Amino acid sequence: MKDGKVERKNDILLGPIERPILNWLAKHMPEWVNSDMLTVLGIFGSALTLVSGIMAGKTGGPYQNPWILVLCLGFVINWFGDSLDGTLARYRHKERPNFGYFIDHSVDGFTALCMFLGFGFAGISSLLVAAFGAIGYLLMMITVYLKTHVTGVFEMTTIKIGPTELRVLAIIFSLVHYFLEPVPVRVPFAGGEEIKLGTFVVGVIAAILFIYYVVETIRVGRRLAIEDGKRLERRLVKEAKAAEKEMKKMEKEFKKSSKKSNGNNALGDISRIN
Repeated sequence: MKDGKVERKNDILLGPIERPILNWLAKHMPEWVNSDMLTVLGIFGSALTLVSGIMAGKTGGPYQNPWILVLCLGFVINWFGDSLDGTLARYRHKERPNFGYFIDHSVDGFTALCMFLGFGFAGISSLLVAAFGAIGYLLMMITVYLKTHVTGVFEMTTIKIGPTELRVLAIIFSLVHYFLEPVPVRVPFAGGEEIKLGTFVVGVIAAILFIYYVVETIRVGRRLAIEDGKRLERRLVKEAKAAEKEMKKMEKEFKKSSKKSNGNNALGDISRIN
């Protein structure tokens, strides 16, 4: 992670479609537009999703509420700014690896909060379950960034679903609630009570994110324990060899010193006899 030297792995599902689009946009972006402007635009898009969700909740819920369309627009604006800022910097060879990594992923945390809480305030999901979804997403982010630090590989996802896929799913999910009034679902493990479809789906997503966090923590932790164990073993062997070498050197010097001392004593005895 030092000096931003990180190997990037981005094998998301929509990557083959998204990357050519981003490269084309970067190539045709006006010169006066820079990466910082796009980052700010992405933040604006995130805030717009939250504000739209709050307004939708205050004006009758998601069904046929124009604020839901504004919420979807917020996701599009966020994708445009958040995905294009780094691509533009790389295209113009104006990368700032450490600054970009820090700011981009700090903003991602804000985006996650806006997305899930926007659903909760809009009435698409219960606010409590939406909050758990946000927590799960933030835990997943922590895992990804810690893995980047200890392995030097920035792996956006291991299940081919990244921020772009989540935005697309969020837009589809929002539009479903705009055009339809989804019927409640009965959840057996919740006492057979009926809950909103959105609450159920967001709850499932939250559970998947928590499971991902636990599984990746265990998986990567075990791998690192083995690697560090081997590294520690090699270091101890190296230190033992160095200690053995130093001991032999000391023994050699002691023998040499003892031999010299015995020789001097013998000369002293001869001189006394004479």
